[in-house]
Amino acid sequence: MELQGICHKMRAGLTDISVTDHQTHKANVEYKLILDQSEFDLPFALGQEVEIEWTGKIYCISCGNKTNKSFSQGHCFKCFKTKASCDMCIMKPETCHYHLGTCREDSFAHDVCFQPHIVYLANSSALKVGITRLGQMPTRWLDQGATQALPIMKVGSRRLSGQLETMFGTQVADKTDWRKLLKGEAEPLNLVEIKNQLIEEFAPKIQSIRDEFSQNLEFNENIELLDNELAREFIYPVEQYPEKIKSHNLDKTPTIRGKLQGIKGQYLILDTGVINIRKYTGYEIKIRGE
Repeated sequence: MELQGICHKMRAGLTDISVTDHQTHKANVEYKLILDQSEFDLPFALGQEVEIEWTGKIYCISCGNKTNKSFSQGHCFKCFKTKASCDMCIMKPETCHYHLGTCREDSFAHDVCFQPHIVYLANSSALKVGITRLGQMPTRWLDQGATQALPIMKVGSRRLSGQLETMFGTQVADKTDWRKLLKGEAEPLNLVEIKNQLIEEFAPKIQSIRDEFSQNLEFNENIELLDNELAREFIYPVEQYPEKIKSHNLDKTPTIRGKLQGIKGQYLILDTGVINIRKYTGYEIKIRGE
């Protein structure tokens, strides 16, 4: 079976959700391919041979124009320089500059930045703190390959979530080591216990940030502590992790092949190396299962 189209990040979902010991949600992760904005079942299964071929064409996922190079995961250079979704504050939300009157797109700010956000703890390659829009749970955790996650705060804006993430980041990493992620499962952590310790330790700073943002009357930028959330555990479809990490690059090798050993985060784990599907957003690809 062969599929062809413009590549987007895989869509991850959960199946067989259960509650264990009244403290943890546990679920299996499953994936769908997104090509030309349409969803497809994977044309291969674990243990099968996979072939991915880049046709040499790249299309901007914003304006649709053909481009010689992809910027910011699927944009042409013009959109990269003008779209709010490509601004630095997307990567560093604490640098949001809407309040300074310099946002690239006012509508984007209202639709994205001033929507409820979650501050969370996760366990991918190790403990990390992160943020995501309320509607992006559990997608954000699955895209990062987290095996555990726990929402700890609900806040009223992206900048506020970024301030809190930066605060917790003085004690907890805010990055995932993708190589460790693909070498095996992270050691299980008691995220509820860690959350309680962090909230107690940072209580004065949290109150200071709450007081600062409460002065903004235009938006409801409040902080809500999430005391009753259960930890989540995710089981990925992986039969075997690689001993050594070799990363495939379609720009250098337009056709790659290998036996599928697993899927985790946005990575296909092949016996010949791993490939980050999200990295090739906007690339026109052919993908085959044998």
